[in-house]
Amino acid sequence: MIKRMIIGLTGASGSIYALTLINALVVLGWQVELVMSATGEKVLTYETGIERTTFSENVHIHENTNLFSSLASGSYRVSGMVVIPCSMNTLGLMATGTGDHLLARAAQVTLKERRPLVVVPREMPYNIIHLENMLRLARAGATIMPASPGFYHHPKEMQDLIDHVAGKVLDQFEIEHTLYQRWNGLY
Repeated sequence: MIKRMIIGLTGASGSIYALTLINALVVLGWQVELVMSATGEKVLTYETGIERTTFSENVHIHENTNLFSSLASGSYRVSGMVVIPCSMNTLGLMATGTGDHLLARAAQVTLKERRPLVVVPREMPYNIIHLENMLRLARAGATIMPASPGFYHHPKEMQDLIDHVAGKVLDQFEIEHTLYQRWNGLY
């Protein structure tokens, strides 16, 4: 397995989900190919205080305007892509195949190469357009995973809820982790 993952970070609130996922991947020895929308980068800094210069050397940042990036080509091998958090604007671009920036283009490449694409919408409530765009992406092969943490693991603080969402994303790629305790039944 190639231990390289594309992470797309958009302007939806919830950049802590992306940060937690990126940190987990780095700890597990993965190379992260990060592409942020302009608003996504601003929201990341606003919500977490993290600047692009804070990331480790295992996080390679691609400019969203650079359609000559390796992420724009299917010949660049990755295990898949996660868009976390995903704004409804970016979701719409991905669903319609509009790729005038790298994040949407990388998602299109991921789908055409039949690699896993996990989309974590964060905004709510959903209108019919949002739902139709999610359905369109799901039909194209994407996995839609709204940021909806479970409570069966008895979270004690906010980070436990965030870890649960990030852990469920890792589960989609069959990446072993200890971000949350799995349900083992009551008996």
